[in-house]
Amino acid sequence: MPATNPRSGLTDSLTPVLDATEGREPPELAGLFVVLEGGDGSGKSTQVSELARWLRADGHDVVTTREPGGTAAGASIREVLLHGGDLAPRAEALLYAADRAHHVASVVTPALAAGRVVVCDRYVDSTLAYQGGGRGLEAGELAAISGWAAQGLVPDLTVVLDVDPALALARTDRLREAPDRLEREPLAFHAAVRERFLALAAAAPARYAVVDAAAGIDDVAQQVRVAVEPRLAATTGAA
Repeated sequence: MPATNPRSGLTDSLTPVLDATEGREPPELAGLFVVLEGGDGSGKSTQVSELARWLRADGHDVVTTREPGGTAAGASIREVLLHGGDLAPRAEALLYAADRAHHVASVVTPALAAGRVVVCDRYVDSTLAYQGGGRGLEAGELAAISGWAAQGLVPDLTVVLDVDPALALARTDRLREAPDRLEREPLAFHAAVRERFLALAAAAPARYAVVDAAAGIDDVAQQVRVAVEPRLAATTGAA
């Protein structure tokens, strides 16, 4: 009997989920929206900074932001989500959606409308991976909530920084004195999160790039730039 790929079935099931995150027809926006995703310890924050520095050196007007916490209200939500007490999984998902709704309306959409490049640390896929893959909430429901909160806004490119969770958490342990609520989850949780990120990328390869985040910072940054350059040229007319 031929071997089967367990991710293939999940990939097929996630294709309509990704369509649901669009929610409704988004507005026409002139800018470029790039999201960096991945598990805890994958190096997203570092690579957001590296990508923004490269884009600015090339003359682009760049906004860097994050979810949760990209607004003043979002910073308060972030504190509850990452450093507060236990939360029911549905409450957790709804708090992320509330942060996203305000963030998209007040930061991301205005920047894109002005023709800027927005580089965001986490977005809808983190909800699908953490609350879906990790917490076990139904993916279609999460996609519908997230799509509504984001007003149908889909990134031009999502870069998934992929790394073995054991290595990623070891990095986190070295860098932080106290892990946050999600970082404290067991390795099986983080493995499920990684699997969901990879399945999402496989379900819509035209919208994603998967980068080997086990490499050094400079090597990862180069992989990210290679993924972004074609989107940049297509969206902004860069050479």
